[in-house]
Amino acid sequence: AEHQHVRYNPLRDDWVLVSAHRVKRPWQGQLEKPPPEDVPRWDPKNPLCPGATRANGEVNPKYEGTFVFPNDFPALQPDAPEPDDTDHPLFRAAPAQGVCKVMCFHPWSDLTLPLMSLPEIRAVIDAWAEQMTELGASYPWVQIFENKGEMMGCSNPHPHCQVWASSFLPNEARLEDRTQCQHLSQHGVPMLLEYAEQEARRKERLVVENADWLVVVPYWATWPYQTLLLPRRHVCRLQDLSDSEKDSLASIMQRLLIKYDNLFEVSFPYSMGWHGAPTGTYLEKDCRHWQLHAHYFPPLLRSATVRKFMVGYEMLAQAQRDLTPEQAAERLRSLPEVHYKKRAE
Repeated sequence: AEHQHVRYNPLRDDWVLVSAHRVKRPWQGQLEKPPPEDVPRWDPKNPLCPGATRANGEVNPKYEGTFVFPNDFPALQPDAPEPDDTDHPLFRAAPAQGVCKVMCFHPWSDLTLPLMSLPEIRAVIDAWAEQMTELGASYPWVQIFENKGEMMGCSNPHPHCQVWASSFLPNEARLEDRTQCQHLSQHGVPMLLEYAEQEARRKERLVVENADWLVVVPYWATWPYQTLLLPRRHVCRLQDLSDSEKDSLASIMQRLLIKYDNLFEVSFPYSMGWHGAPTGTYLEKDCRHWQLHAHYFPPLLRSATVRKFMVGYEMLAQAQRDLTPEQAAERLRSLPEVHYKKRAE
């Protein structure tokens, strides 16, 4: 905890430098603005609100639960032409087609996931599984991800996520496919299933757990309060979860996100996303090496206004963190599971 060392990340086949003593240095860098607390519940000018008009002129229905629609500015389109052939191996290109969607979690703009009810969170999980099934029938990779907060590049405070389906396996998916396949071949057990069992027994990086799930600050975490959400049984894809596992997933997500908000008593920014076995033609292949999991990457380090920057050494050498994963887990674990906005109720 006091001396620098490097830790191996078997999921990405890389290393992170841990320098716990650096957290004691005074901060003289940039201070971020806390997120606004006065988000209106409904704003006719907000393109994600029920009944609002979006940039393309379409009017949203007056939805009362989740709402999924095609992204008006998609990064991937299903009918994109193939690139021209190249004349040199250093200038390679390949086709890229896909579909991008936006999913609103709730009709209210001021209600983030940790403030939603368990049935409302379960409805989000069901919508995620539906999108994975629908898009995964055609596309090999379906990436569900949520950018929460302006600090993570989110331009709209309305609670929502995105779903991008691609005709190719993205870099992180290809990397995790390779490392998990190698682990199963060498050790005879899926990597993250074995890892979850180890963390459940050791408990030093455990944040929250229930009968079906556990959340840990991974041993190899890069971001200060990064967490990994893992099922206890072997399950390859989000759509493979049972009803009871979806209920307990809603519960553990709520508990984790309340702790995040309680850490600095602010709507906690993060990027999160689900990783599971590829889909499309991979549905017919052996994907036993995969284990479903969700990554949470929050940027905050010392307070609601001081963030972790990935620059310099991180960009040119390797990832580096100050707070140890064990210290981060202990702090998150000790936080109350009643949201700070509801304590006076």
